[in-house]
Amino acid sequence: MDFHKLLFSIGEELAADDLEALKFLCLDLIPRKKQENIQDALGLFRLLQEKGMLEEGKLFFLKELLFRIHRIDLLTSHLRTSQEDVARELEEPGRAQVSAYRVLLFTLSDNVTREELKSITFFLSNDLPRSRLDNKTLMGIFIEMEKKGILGESNLDMLKKICDKIDKTLLGKIDHYEERRAVQGISSGFQEMSDAQGDQGSQPQQNGDFYKMNSNPRGYCLIINNYNFQQARAEVPKLKKMKNRDGTDKDAEALSQIFKALAFSPVVFEDQTAEQILETLQSYQRMDHSAQDCFVCCILSHGDRGVVYGTDGQQASIRSLTSYFTGSRCPTLAGKPKLFFIQACQGDAYHLAVALETDNGTDKGTAAASPAEPDAVFHERCIPDEADFLLGMATVSNCVSYRIPSKGTWYIQSLCHHLRNLCPLGADILTILTKVNFEVSQKIDLTNRGKQMPQPMFTLRKNRVSPVLTASLTSG
Repeated sequence: MDFHKLLFSIGEELAADDLEALKFLCLDLIPRKKQENIQDALGLFRLLQEKGMLEEGKLFFLKELLFRIHRIDLLTSHLRTSQEDVARELEEPGRAQVSAYRVLLFTLSDNVTREELKSITFFLSNDLPRSRLDNKTLMGIFIEMEKKGILGESNLDMLKKICDKIDKTLLGKIDHYEERRAVQGISSGFQEMSDAQGDQGSQPQQNGDFYKMNSNPRGYCLIINNYNFQQARAEVPKLKKMKNRDGTDKDAEALSQIFKALAFSPVVFEDQTAEQILETLQSYQRMDHSAQDCFVCCILSHGDRGVVYGTDGQQASIRSLTSYFTGSRCPTLAGKPKLFFIQACQGDAYHLAVALETDNGTDKGTAAASPAEPDAVFHERCIPDEADFLLGMATVSNCVSYRIPSKGTWYIQSLCHHLRNLCPLGADILTILTKVNFEVSQKIDLTNRGKQMPQPMFTLRKNRVSPVLTASLTSG
């Protein structure tokens, strides 16, 4: 079919709501002012042609738009392609032309009910004039929010608060978008830094300021994720109040995603007894790490002074776990950074200063705003005297650490947040951990007036790290 006749035929079958959706999806390419005079689909097609986005033999953007607004009938009848083919092409990096942010907003508008739209309008009545809200679709309201500066690609807080009140499903879609955006940002920044180092013609040497960090994969990221403590409650009388660690899967998922983006090989072990934790670490001790430049281990569990609990209520010494990877016991990691992040309580005292649950196994109360639980551990001599170790502890000696069952722990979530933001910028590991310390220290357990202070300890020989190493280290 002739190109212009094809566009005319498609335009004839697009209804008014279809046109509104297409214009909204094109807002990043065709600004609002230029869209004001568009009366029909052909007017939009003409502007896309002027932008070079729609030409004879260059129809993929049109296919993407029809796919986004669910006009699959036009894809098959006029463009001779299938929904599956377009979806497959959109998975290719750089192929999609509509931004993920714009797709998110359209998806939200596509999933909102009439009653929910009324609720959104009500919650915005103090921020937008009534005249800007009346008789608007959700896409129209989004446009007004963008004009007001209360909505943007990196400004979703108000929208999240509203969705949290009216529909958790909508909030979940925003959270998923932010997670994917964060991981893609880290991966992109990491690739740029790798390319930059490649352009320099050589990597930093092991005996210089930087650890070498250019292997692929960079190393293993071992994640031990203990949730179910039913066995401990049954077999150890003093632990009969030890609770399951709701929210720990959020931490494990966040860590796994970030390490994968950074070219590590994440491996997750669920619900391990103390003996199984020791056996798992020993199995990685015996592996050949010659082709890798780093080793990371994250342990998410209940704990006490100097130990983490297995799901059977038995204790595993943190010092024993870290000592498996000294140069003498694991020669293929000698001179390479070994990074351990421990999310567990280190005692049952409150660092005075939100009602949460603790990971020493007891329920210390629930805060009105964000219920959470404690996870404590005692740090004294938890790492070997040997060089090249870093131990990131969720809390200082003798104190509890906190976990919000619906969101994960204060420490791990803060750590992942700052890794997402700072890794692509090349921040060094101590800068990032200092940011984590500050953020977590600002939180308060409202029930017990308790606070939490993370504590990093290290025997790293190089106090500066290359951008590539930074990306790797900080993703713990």
